[in-house]
Amino acid sequence: MASGTIGGMEPPLDRAWQRGRTSLRARRARLRSKRFLVVQCALAGGAAWFISAEVLQHPTPFFAPIAAVVGLGTSYGQRPRRVAEITFGVAVGIFLADLLVLGLGSGWWQMSIVIALAMSAGIWLSGTQLFVTQSAVQSIIIVALVAEPATAFTRWLDALVGGGVALLAATLVPAAALRRPRENAAAVVRKVARLLRAASEVMRDGESEEALELLADARSTDHLIRELRDAADEGMSMVAVSPFRRGHAPGVRRVAELVEPLDRALRTTRVLVRQTSVSAYHRLPVPAGYADLTADLAAAVDLIAAELTENHLAVAARVPLLRVAEDTGSLERSDLLVADAILAQLRSLVVDLLMVTGLEQLEATDSIPPPRGS
Repeated sequence: MASGTIGGMEPPLDRAWQRGRTSLRARRARLRSKRFLVVQCALAGGAAWFISAEVLQHPTPFFAPIAAVVGLGTSYGQRPRRVAEITFGVAVGIFLADLLVLGLGSGWWQMSIVIALAMSAGIWLSGTQLFVTQSAVQSIIIVALVAEPATAFTRWLDALVGGGVALLAATLVPAAALRRPRENAAAVVRKVARLLRAASEVMRDGESEEALELLADARSTDHLIRELRDAADEGMSMVAVSPFRRGHAPGVRRVAELVEPLDRALRTTRVLVRQTSVSAYHRLPVPAGYADLTADLAAAVDLIAAELTENHLAVAARVPLLRVAEDTGSLERSDLLVADAILAQLRSLVVDLLMVTGLEQLEATDSIPPPRGS
């Protein structure tokens, strides 16, 4: 096997297979993360139709579920504002179109007039792209459908019903989705621990095949940070829009603040794994103390994962991390450049992980003693 494999030149088929696996995993994760939103939109659309059709006795009230589903959308960001804008925009477009169709009829030139008036009204009243677009789109539907004049203004009321249902549904968010940020954070940390433990074994055994498998595993971790970032962003949006979930805000915010140090920790771990794989591939011996220290660091990282799983700031892991930091300063230095690179990555990783436990970067950096012989 060529050394280019270590440098990132995997065979094209292997790269395509790995991308395919990552893409499938990402799609499944995306669907899992949005399943509550799918159910929420479906129920809101059904409820809006029921209220307009069964309670208000409106015939075919399709504007009610349209307003509900479009208002809820597929994310939690700025939901109440978006629902209000869409509802008002839909109502304005429908109201103007109803008036003009009743007075002028339907045709190409009426369509042009209605679109121009609806967009002008949207710009005058709000100016946001969402509001203006919804005003124009709903007015187009009204002109194209040419419903019975007797049912004209029921469509305007249907839009308000749909918007009201969407606004109520927007305040309901699942507790499971608020747990997802810390669960994803713990998954990132557990992955770091597994990679470190495997790297420690490769340092001891020097098996090049295991090293290459470990390198491939480390390179497939980008999705973990993406999922964590998405979960943290969505969690912050949820607690911002739901009055029933404000008590979760401190915990969600705490995890959101960990995204950057966890991203750095995972990147540093990948570099450490790569240096370890290089040493194994070229049969360059790594001092035994490096492998022991890497295993000790993996144990400390396991403690961080356990604390995050319990929704605690990982302060308890700080002591073993500081012990590992102290040990990096007493390790016997090697003449091999790759061993020196491994030690540098271990020290850098300890800094990243200390920041995960709540230390500021300067505090974490100052906790690392100078290496032996420097």
